Amino acid sequence: MNKFSSRLGFILTAVGSAVGMANVWGFPYKLQEGGLFFLISYIFFIALFSYVGLSSEFAIGRIAETGTIGSYEKAFESKNKNKKIGTFISMLPLFGLVLLTIGYAVVVSYIFKALFDSVTGSLMTNDVSIWYEDLSNKDYSVWPFHLAVIILTLINCLGSAKTLEKSSKFMMPAFFILFLVIAIKIITLPNALEGYKYMFRLDYDHLNIETLVSAMGQAFFSLSITGSAMMICGAYLHKDEDIIYSSKMTGLLDTIAAMVAALVMIPSVVVFSMDQAGGPGLLFQVLPTILQNIEGGRFFAIILYLAVLFAGISSLQIMFEVVVESLDYKFEKINRKLVLFVLAFFVFVVGINIEKISLWGPFMDMISIYIIPIGAMIGAVTWFYILDKKTLVDEINSGASKKYGDTWYNIGKYIYTPLVIIICILTIFM
Repeated sequence: MNKFSSRLGFILTAVGSAVGMANVWGFPYKLQEGGLFFLISYIFFIALFSYVGLSSEFAIGRIAETGTIGSYEKAFESKNKNKKIGTFISMLPLFGLVLLTIGYAVVVSYIFKALFDSVTGSLMTNDVSIWYEDLSNKDYSVWPFHLAVIILTLINCLGSAKTLEKSSKFMMPAFFILFLVIAIKIITLPNALEGYKYMFRLDYDHLNIETLVSAMGQAFFSLSITGSAMMICGAYLHKDEDIIYSSKMTGLLDTIAAMVAALVMIPSVVVFSMDQAGGPGLLFQVLPTILQNIEGGRFFAIILYLAVLFAGISSLQIMFEVVVESLDYKFEKINRKLVLFVLAFFVFVVGINIEKISLWGPFMDMISIYIIPIGAMIGAVTWFYILDKKTLVDEINSGASKKYGDTWYNIGKYIYTPLVIIICILTIFM
């Protein structure tokens, strides 16, 4: 099996999988709403989830040396249980990831369209509300960009770990640099300081359990701990690499990505007295309006949407790889490239028929509210209640700079896993 050539390549690939729309439009909106209490809570949960949640998914992937299906089978085999149960259980997280891939490709197509219109200048001259109406409420409005996104993702997946690593080494640094350029520009705007003050305010009205739960859920989804995605990164990791260190670095860089996005989004909204917005509204309505009203707006629009496009493609390529590798594992004689092209065709054909936000929105809500949280809960329970404890801890200690034992494992079993279950229940019922 191909392996990552370096620790940096592994970390950047994992960060590429984690960094996405949760960072770009989810985190800024929730930070704007919850202030300093949200941020402190978020950092605490990111640290906890990176330490035990992310590391456990990396570990089982490296144990099994494969992705979703093989990881669940290995977990059940470690306790001398029927691996067919693991195969059956793995289907929900894997199916959820396939659906997520379809929906995610649509939003990345929107981003590509926004980038194209920034380059041509039409985004800077058209009425934003009309532009967004044409983008989101017409059938097949972005299909050429949709096709381009699928082709770019395909290219990045053809060489498995090697091409994933190479593309992530380019796209992730580019994402950080491009967003940093915009953040520096925002500092120069009149009254930008008021935006920063608003970000870090201590809002006593939001000093409550709702903000805490919001921070916990945001941290969880931001790290892409879905019970399916991150195992593939572990599968391509050498035995002498420190999993805990890599997990912490992934969490740190993911948090930095979210903060850089917030340093762009929140001061801009405050300076121009725009209404709070999250989701597509922030990226495709609020920000274009702001960019039309700042000097050099077209240039910064190109930088912004190029950075977000890199984040989107880097996440999509991991989603593709997870599905293809799982099928490759289960059906040994299957042609990997053929599976990759069939998957790409399926994602494209289904995706172009839900490009209207009235179809895409409910589709993504169904996935994010029900399927993904349940898949993540299945994963956490499997790693800490089904997988043999010694097998898991030994893998965590393979290549580690320090030894981990009962403390790490008990945090995972008695704190992390119950929190995942709580997140799942709250997401579904609230």
